Amino acid sequence: MLVMKFGGTSVGNAERIRAVSHIISERLQSKPVVIVSAVAGTTNALLEIAKENDTETRLEMIEALAAIHKKILSELALDMGLLDEELEELVKLAKSKKKLDKKITDHFVSFGERMSAKIVAGTLVKMDVNAKAVPAWEIGMITDDSFAGAEPLPSSAALIREKISAFKAVPIITGYIGKTGKGDITTLGRGGSDYSAAIIGAALKAEAIQIWKEVDGIMSTDPRLVPEAQVVHELAFEEAAELAYFGAKVLHPKTILPAMTARVPVQVLNTFNPSGRGTTIVSSFADRKEKSHSVEALTFKKGVIAIHIYSPEFFEGSGLMAAIFNVFEKYKTSVDVVSTSVASVSLTVDNGEHLEKIVKELAKLGTVQVEEDKAIVCAVGGSVNAAGVTGRMFSVLGENDIAVEMISQAAGGVSITFVVNEGDAENALKILHKQFIESTL
Repeated sequence: MLVMKFGGTSVGNAERIRAVSHIISERLQSKPVVIVSAVAGTTNALLEIAKENDTETRLEMIEALAAIHKKILSELALDMGLLDEELEELVKLAKSKKKLDKKITDHFVSFGERMSAKIVAGTLVKMDVNAKAVPAWEIGMITDDSFAGAEPLPSSAALIREKISAFKAVPIITGYIGKTGKGDITTLGRGGSDYSAAIIGAALKAEAIQIWKEVDGIMSTDPRLVPEAQVVHELAFEEAAELAYFGAKVLHPKTILPAMTARVPVQVLNTFNPSGRGTTIVSSFADRKEKSHSVEALTFKKGVIAIHIYSPEFFEGSGLMAAIFNVFEKYKTSVDVVSTSVASVSLTVDNGEHLEKIVKELAKLGTVQVEEDKAIVCAVGGSVNAAGVTGRMFSVLGENDIAVEMISQAAGGVSITFVVNEGDAENALKILHKQFIESTL
């Protein structure tokens, strides 16, 4: 089976839905299992409806949202009553006096995917394709009750295999949403539709999971900053995760974990350019490394805070790292980059919400210095740990007066990350892209 996921822009209007339907219809021999996001802008609109306190205003906002979807129905020549069931349920929810919480919010935002799935399925049926819209919970997407960030239950994988294997039509499945065992609607959180596709693809041991977006694949860097950026045709899961974590917006790192575990390749493809090669994310960096002789891609993350802890009393002892990380765990703050010496530890965070409390507790361990307005630059590729590569990197940055600190290199050679002043980040990216990627073209 081939799992195909289409994002909000890909199903953003009648023209795009028609194009997506053609892409699906051309791949029927691969037994497509389709996951769709809401029509572009719908989820945000539903969130605003949920937050609105005045019932009449809520209903007016629903009318506006309904008009957008009915315009799409009209342009596709579909039954104008196709979405009546969902819209009536949404109106009923809007009129209820239930206190807004994550559970109710998840119910509100679920309507986007539920409506887009029906529209895509209806369009395929008009093209004589046997397709059927199906809410994710009906094919086994049963989750815990962590509303706004739910996780599928371990039993979901077997249920998904059983349900989809018995499906006679092309299933058009709602991304992003599921249900608890008690029947409450949940959402899977950030990157939810991509995550849905990875969960389903992993459960099916699919031939591939295709993530269809509005870009040609994962780029060597942000093309808005570097027009010479190129599509990277192959990456390992570890490389893609590093890029996503440190700023690349194409995929959220969480979304590919199920596929990585099941060793199912993920392809990032462009609905506006369906014949393009795109990017294939493969399961083994060790295998891919043999074919890679370059730095493949670069990204950066701004808004970084560097924290330095100097503690000479730990010079002869142990336990400093554990004590430090216990503080960050206490305040649920993730650490990105760590650099150590015999008597000091430096690390970075990208969330300053609990910074004052964290610094106060770290001060019990030693002298603490905080530096804001930093950025993390990340490079991935098969040669990032080859002899001379880091020397070239830091030499060319030094020649351009860009100071580098807190260097961290993955032992397996997947990536190298380092910290620069935030104002130098974009220039560092451009310099390194020219040095390592454009020079090899």
